[in-house]
Amino acid sequence: MKTILRTTAAGLAIASLGVASPASAATDTASATAEILSTLTVTAVTGDDVLDFGDIAPQASLSTTSTVVVAPDGTGTCGADLTCSGTTNAPTFDVTGLAGTQVAVSFPSATATLTRGGAVPTGMVNTMNVGSFTTSANTLNLATGTGQFTMGGTLTVAANQAPGVYTGSVTVEVLYN
Repeated sequence: MKTILRTTAAGLAIASLGVASPASAATDTASATAEILSTLTVTAVTGDDVLDFGDIAPQASLSTTSTVVVAPDGTGTCGADLTCSGTTNAPTFDVTGLAGTQVAVSFPSATATLTRGGAVPTGMVNTMNVGSFTTSANTLNLATGTGQFTMGGTLTVAANQAPGVYTGSVTVEVLYN
């Protein structure tokens, strides 16, 4: 009988080791929230959607590269050893989003390539880079849910630039702050 009691007592002692007491458990909660923002759009204004550097003529004294800059207000600055004429333009973009928010304006790529179609004359190049992009507003307040900005950039012209019309595109991006 004593052996049965000792075995039972030992079994109960071992079994109680695996049972957790309420004093050793703890719990807490955290809040979870989410805010759904309205779709954010950016659209180039029809009829004012071209970053135009005007007409550019490299002078015989151009030995490497020079630049033409179009500011966000549309004014152009012609670099050394270039002759510039014609009209320059900074494109305008409309932004639509959640009223009362701010958005940041950025450029996913630091440069864009403009390309001239057709055969390339010997010793000449048929691409140009646009970079150093600027905007009339790096941050837009969408007080009523809409905003607008313009952009400028810098075109690099080589001494051996092939004559012709060069085209390409620049991507702009807006993100909620």
